[in-house]
Amino acid sequence: VECLYDNQRVASHVRDVRRGERTAVIEHMPKAHQAHEQWTPDKLLSWGLSIGQATRDVVQHQLSNKPHPEMGYRTCLGLLSLARKYGNDRLEAACARAIAIDSLTRKSVLSILSAGLDQLPHAEVDSTHALFPDHANVRGSKYYH
Repeated sequence: VECLYDNQRVASHVRDVRRGERTAVIEHMPKAHQAHEQWTPDKLLSWGLSIGQATRDVVQHQLSNKPHPEMGYRTCLGLLSLARKYGNDRLEAACARAIAIDSLTRKSVLSILSAGLDQLPHAEVDSTHALFPDHANVRGSKYYH
């Protein structure tokens, strides 16, 4: 494959005949794409674990819930930028809270951090009370006997 500009060859590489496979020369990629090529799922998971288990779990969720792990790279790199802005401890606390509310997205983690919810203690919630709050119309099991 050759790329020409003004009848001058500016790049070339061997064509891959495997169907559905991609071949790219890193030097031919835009700078932003070259940066993504340096990251692998294992490297992203190791980075997440270096902050804490909750961060690793959010990274794992991003990588495993996309059709291809590479699609989660941008989100994971966004989490990396949150670590630089807010610090590792706050990011870990925000990821733990995101897991607790079952919203493992970068947007949720950012919302938790920007609202300062990561710095508040986790409230213990009685699941029975959350499902059936005290109310005048709630009769209880003895009403029906």
